[in-house]
Formats: sequence, structure tokens, C-alpha cells
Amino acid sequence: MIWVTWRQHRAQILVTAGFLALLGLLLLGSAIEANWHVTEHAPGCPGPVEQCLEVVAGLFDRYDAVYSVFGWMPLVAPALIGAFWGAPLLGREYERGTHRLAWTQGVPVRRWLVIKLSVLGGAVVAGGLLLSLMVSLWRPVFKGGSDSTFGNIGVFNMVGVEPAAWWLYAFALGAAAGSLFRRTLPAMALVVAGVAVTMFTLFQLSDHYAEPVRTELSGTMVLGDRDARMVRAAWVEPSGREVDEPVAGGCPRQVPESEETAEAWHDCLFGKGHRYAVYYHPPSRFWRFQWTEAGILTLASVALGGLAVRRTHRRPG
Repeated sequence: MIWVTWRQHRAQILVTAGFLALLGLLLLGSAIEANWHVTEHAPGCPGPVEQCLEVVAGLFDRYDAVYSVFGWMPLVAPALIGAFWGAPLLGREYERGTHRLAWTQGVPVRRWLVIKLSVLGGAVVAGGLLLSLMVSLWRPVFKGGSDSTFGNIGVFNMVGVEPAAWWLYAFALGAAAGSLFRRTLPAMALVVAGVAVTMFTLFQLSDHYAEPVRTELSGTMVLGDRDARMVRAAWVEPSGREVDEPVAGGCPRQVPESEETAEAWHDCLFGKGHRYAVYYHPPSRFWRFQWTEAGILTLASVALGGLAVRRTHRRPG
């Protein structure tokens, strides 16, 4: 069965391997060239140096195309895996009628599907971990004072165990969609929509993975840790009561508001005893959030895989 799985799905495997190889070359080439650029213009970077901020800003302009590819990867990569690995797994078998031949051989339907899901699912997880490794090796060259791994959701979904969990979920979603529609194209469409909706849902849900840390700022509205994940913020009146918008009092707010007038208004509020409360998740919770989200996606993958097996076993024809 492993040999049959390879023969039937070698196109997806080879294309994905080629994609990862090309992406790896792109990241490697940009990292080497960027390292030369940083060494030439700011020796000592990356590091917590003011000069590094300018170099990082220059790298964003210099490698805009690479950043564009990287920016779309957290959503596009799982959607492609689900559409071209998961959806055809059963959808194509039903469309072509080959399931009638494959499932009348010596291998039972359940075993046929379980082996395929296990082998291809393992390959998908390996591909996601490889992508995570490449991104983790690439990013240090571009680090600077504004670097964010935990606070930036897009980056967070590209490192650690997140890529593997998302790829596995998309694959299982595609397999379940193929068993539901018994056609490839509708299953592909469901995968793309499902991955997008799931990503947005988990983004909203992630604030509740742990109780946010609360800190009160005075004289500034900017939290010192740039890699923290913000949840919400509120003004604290001198009495200690939290409000979304403080009463004007002796600090009238100008309309229309500019950056200068807003800063002056904030300084006035701080001067009269107001404080700014910030609720956030510190970067130390990186792995806690990684494993929490990966656990949710893995459980969903197992459920979707079980659904695909059950529907196929109950309605094999």
C-alpha cells in the first residue's frame, strides 16, 4: 500500500518537494546577500542598536518581493496542501470511478484509506516542519529592534510546530471534503474557504489561550516589549476606574485630530494623573500558544480524518 500511495501521489509529493526546494533557495540567497549588506553598512547587527533599525528598514525595501511571498505563505501554503493533497484523495477516485477497482482488491476500504491518510499525513507534517526550519534559519538575518515572532501572527504561523499543524489540518479537511462532495473542485473550494475561516477564528480565539497580563503605563502608551501580543487597552482615571475614553475635563480633545494634537492630549492626561492600562500576552508564552493551537488543529485533523473514513466506509460505492 505504501508503494501504491507513492505511485498515485508522487506528482503532489514531487511538486511540493520542488516548491520547498525553490523556496529554500530563495530564502538562502536573500539571507546570504542580506548578511553581506548588513555587514557592510552596520557591523554588529543584528542587535539592539539604534543603527540596526535603519538597516532593517532598508532590508524591508530591498527585499520587498521576498517579504510579499513570506507574507502570503501562512494562508496560501495550507490552502494549497488541502486543495492538491487532500481534496483529490477521495474526490478524484469517485470522479474517475477508480474506487470500484481499488476497493474490490484484497485490501479492505478502511485499511486502504487509513494507510493513505497516515502516509500522506506524515509527509505533510514533515513538509511543514521543514518549512518551519527554513524560516527559522532565514529570519535571524533580518532581525532588528522591531523584530516580532510572537506578536506577529503571520510570523507565528510560520515557525515552531504551527506550519506542520496547519498543513495537516488542511490535508484532513480536503480529504473530508472529497468524501462529502465526491468531486475534486468543490472539495478544493471548501478547503480554501475552510482554512481562511479557521485561521480567522483561531486568531480571535487565541486571546483566550491564557489570562492576559495587565500593566499600567504612565507617560507613554507604548509597551516596551515589541514582541508582546496585544489584547486590549484602556485608560485608568486617577480614581482607579477603567474607561475606554477619559472625560475631557481640563484636557480638551481637538477635532480634527492630528498626531501632534493627539500626543499633546495624551501628555495632558498623564499630567493630571491618568494612566494607560495594557492587557497583553508576553513573548514567554510563545510555546504555550504554539502547542495549544497545534493541539486544536491536530484534534480537528483527527476528527476530519475519522469523518472521511466513516463516510467512505459506509458509502463506498
